Amino acid sequence: MVPLIRPALPRDVPTIRTLVEPYAERRILLAKDLVGYYEGVQEFLVAEVRGEVVGCGALHVMWEDLAEVRTLAVRADTRGTGIGHLMLEALLARAVDLGLKRVFCLTFEVGFFTRHGFAPIVGEVVEQSVFHELLLSRDDGIAEFLDLARVKPNTLGNTRMLKVLDVPGGPAPVA
Repeated sequence: MVPLIRPALPRDVPTIRTLVEPYAERRILLAKDLVGYYEGVQEFLVAEVRGEVVGCGALHVMWEDLAEVRTLAVRADTRGTGIGHLMLEALLARAVDLGLKRVFCLTFEVGFFTRHGFAPIVGEVVEQSVFHELLLSRDDGIAEFLDLARVKPNTLGNTRMLKVLDVPGGPAPVA
């Protein structure tokens, strides 16, 4: 089964929410209100097999050179088929197309993301001036990236990971 990976459409939002719900119930992914999915639909890609959406993932731009992979989920009966890997590769390709240098994720699936070149974050990953700008965001994903105490009660116990991208024609990646 080779899925079609495509940009999500507003009509996909109920299915995206359905894909995420079992993971949210197990506190692997954060649950969102339906309106949150509609507001962010342009960030999502979906995997479609025989006309059915079986996977989703989002790329949320955080700064001029930085984005987060969010809400990467596949339907339970398609786990282990490679759809998650294809979704992540498509999201990383989207980041390269946007000229981004780094991609962040917050995950329990450390091995999965390590196989794709992500590594646990050690220390600070943005300059102090960028850190102060990012503090202005109300987005919990950005707060998690910054490792802020205000999100600690909501933290799922995930590992913060980062991948430095090879951006063609761009400056050398910042380590």
